[in-house]
Amino acid sequence: MLFRFHRLAMAGLIVCSAGAFAADPIKIGVDGPFTGGSSSMGVSMRDGVRLATEEINKAGGVLGRQIVLVERDDEAKNERGVQIAQELINKEKVVATVGYINTGVALASQRFFQEAKIPVMNNVATGSIVTHQFDKEPENYIFRNAAHDSIQAPMIVEEAVTRRGYKKVAILADSTNYGQLGREDLEKALKAKGITPVAVEKFNIKDVDMTAQLLKAKEAGAEAVLTYGIGPELAQIANGMTKLGWKVPMVGSWTLAMANFIDNAGPGGEGARMPQTFIQEPTTPKRKAFIDNFVKTFKPKNNRMDSPVSAAQGYDSIYLLAAAMKQANSTEGPAIKAALEDLKTPVEGVVTTYNKPFSKTDHDAITANMPVFGEVRQGRVIFANAEDQKSAGQVRMKQQQ
Repeated sequence: MLFRFHRLAMAGLIVCSAGAFAADPIKIGVDGPFTGGSSSMGVSMRDGVRLATEEINKAGGVLGRQIVLVERDDEAKNERGVQIAQELINKEKVVATVGYINTGVALASQRFFQEAKIPVMNNVATGSIVTHQFDKEPENYIFRNAAHDSIQAPMIVEEAVTRRGYKKVAILADSTNYGQLGREDLEKALKAKGITPVAVEKFNIKDVDMTAQLLKAKEAGAEAVLTYGIGPELAQIANGMTKLGWKVPMVGSWTLAMANFIDNAGPGGEGARMPQTFIQEPTTPKRKAFIDNFVKTFKPKNNRMDSPVSAAQGYDSIYLLAAAMKQANSTEGPAIKAALEDLKTPVEGVVTTYNKPFSKTDHDAITANMPVFGEVRQGRVIFANAEDQKSAGQVRMKQQQ
């Protein structure tokens, strides 16, 4: 009788262990700068990721398992990103990672995930090379659902040169990989229109005086300033123009929408324009629900997201990964990658409805038909053009080749 009891007890333990194993959480890494000058992007991205994860878990999770986020602050430092990548892979055993705000951190870090065959979903970093870093390898584990610079730069040039008629433009870009790769894309887009910038100036992160660069642009007769940098330094450009009594339009990459540009530039930032995949306006039921939930959960100042684009793309990145895991019926890296490259069912996000967003040779979900132009007005980013606001209420899907 005692022997039979022990056998039953052991059988029960085995069943419990199997049940516990089946219910093991799915670990997803979240890497971004949650402190420092890039933090408004990093924290907004992280909060969007948290919202999506909470919704998915409440609905039963993925494959009957809950998602657990392993969040790490890379401080916008390449070397810190490298350390985090190795920790997420070797210690935390994540099945995928989302994030990367800074192009330089992405390029330094994602090679470890590539070697480990673990997918990365870049949801903010826009350097054109990010998803092409491993093009020469048989398989590529790097994906993105942000508008890369080869989309943004031509949009910026089109806005400044074609729409607004400025033929003399200056470029001010920071010295990071992000700024300098973006500058190259801007110069390429200008060249396609037969235009050479009248001044090309560089500045460093944490610079607080842009007088020298602005004077060169002014003396060269610049009618507009095209920018590639992040919020704090972009604000110094706007403030520098105010001090010089020289006000020309600022048209730049999506980061002109950052709260720490808008707030620090004040009146000097009014009218700045930038490409946006998402503007904090409830143009669809999905967007309204997302905005309402974000504001209720995180209570941002004046109900304004610090970086709406980062929040929205962060949110969508989790839904894309969840869809891939469900389709693959697996959390193994190669299976997730293969599913992402051939998603059978559209994924409704807040940026867009993703209909076959990736393929074997194209790992960028956002195409040139999706971003619109935003404009800084009275401390917020609004739609710069009425037609963009109207089209934002419609589904914009990827144009398939």
